[in-house]
Amino acid sequence: MSASASPVDSQGTPQGPPPVPPSALNRFFGISQRGSTVSREIRGGLATFFAMAYIIVLNPIILGAGTDKYGHQLDNGQLVTATALMAGLTTLLMGVIGNVPIALATGLGINAVVALQLAPKMSWPDAMGMVVLAGVVLMILVASGLRQRVMDAIPNGLRRAIAIGIGLFISLIGLVDSGFVTRNPDSAHTSVPLGLGTGGQLQGWPVLVFVLGLVLMFVLTVRKVRGAILIGIVAMAVLAIVINALAEIPDAAWGLSVPSVPDSVVGTPDFALIGDISLLGGFHEVGWLTGCLFVFTVLLSGFFDAMGTIIGVGEESGLADAHGQLPRMGRILFLDGVGVAAGGVGSCSANTCFVESTAGVGEGARTGLANVVTGGLFLLALVFTPLAKVVPSQAATPALLVVGFLIMASNVRDIDWGDSSVAIPAFLTIVSMPFTYSITNGIGMGVIAFIVLRAASGRIREVPWLLNAVGLCFLVYFLLNPIEQALGVR
Repeated sequence: MSASASPVDSQGTPQGPPPVPPSALNRFFGISQRGSTVSREIRGGLATFFAMAYIIVLNPIILGAGTDKYGHQLDNGQLVTATALMAGLTTLLMGVIGNVPIALATGLGINAVVALQLAPKMSWPDAMGMVVLAGVVLMILVASGLRQRVMDAIPNGLRRAIAIGIGLFISLIGLVDSGFVTRNPDSAHTSVPLGLGTGGQLQGWPVLVFVLGLVLMFVLTVRKVRGAILIGIVAMAVLAIVINALAEIPDAAWGLSVPSVPDSVVGTPDFALIGDISLLGGFHEVGWLTGCLFVFTVLLSGFFDAMGTIIGVGEESGLADAHGQLPRMGRILFLDGVGVAAGGVGSCSANTCFVESTAGVGEGARTGLANVVTGGLFLLALVFTPLAKVVPSQAATPALLVVGFLIMASNVRDIDWGDSSVAIPAFLTIVSMPFTYSITNGIGMGVIAFIVLRAASGRIREVPWLLNAVGLCFLVYFLLNPIEQALGVR
């Protein structure tokens, strides 16, 4: 038999050509082993990128709208660069080391904490330094095995309520930043703090762009169109450019920037924000207790969202075992902590696992190769920053309401509303976040209420000691002013 002949069995029956050995790429990612193909992974990576690319536009709008204690604002172009760079690098790390199709980028909700709670009390470098510390703490929790214990200490109803509260909070931010809802001036002497549009009426082309964008995104979401949010942002940005050219709208009317066609769609990335952090400066500004609680808030804001995303992607992809664990779970959780810290180093807020990764899983992605594609596209986007800078806030903020709805819809049904000792803390958590404009306050109210109601019903032993310790910290946080007065501090 010649060297090229097909092999035969013991009866001399031809068995066909010999199997082709898997490529090095296939072996590294275990593509065939997980029932996937290279083409599926590439398709999945593309789907995930287009489903979450809106963060390149939206994150600069949220962070850029905030001012720190000294009145400084972050540059939009630098934020676009930082957002795309850190999303690309952390997504690549998760793909190569974690070997799962879970992409990372700046977390919605966490960036609101940084912009609206941390920065107003300190400088931007101080605030980003606290984000880095939150990531380091998260990595230590994973390495020590405490992350799962902390996760288990928070009752499921409270976890869900935290997510719902964040959904409502970012929805309110979207309504306010778009001009659809405005704060009534104190001079109005009214008990109603917010109102519709201007003087109770919707006025102007910018608000119309927001409304049309919101309708378009929800319609595309209902029709299950891939990349619904990104399509909506791009469509409304184009509409805004056309309206601006025809109606000659004043610069201030569009909020962040006047939408006009850039001279070039490519540009040189501005990396000035990378590494501009102060690890301990924030503690000198607000004190150690408040500083620790701020770090804890950033930690919690991304903690449960990341866990839920990891579990959800694992279940949808079929990679999770009977206990809900993914292959290399320890690495995945550790890399999530790396993402939080990396986002702080990049001054773009904490990076965390994105639920939009399910778009890639739906296209067949099962390995980290999909992440390599997604991360590569984020890095490629660095040279297209001029395009991101022309998008006005009214074209992008509808995405906050869509994301807020998706967060609420996936969590509200899992709260046991029939158990008042769970439902009341959940309710207080949910309403406190948007009404006090603070995620910290919402988490604190919920934790304390849960402990008090468990104690009142004779079930205090059911509360883990870790949760009691957290509740004590929040109690001191809420009573910090009278405590300082009593001790003669500050």
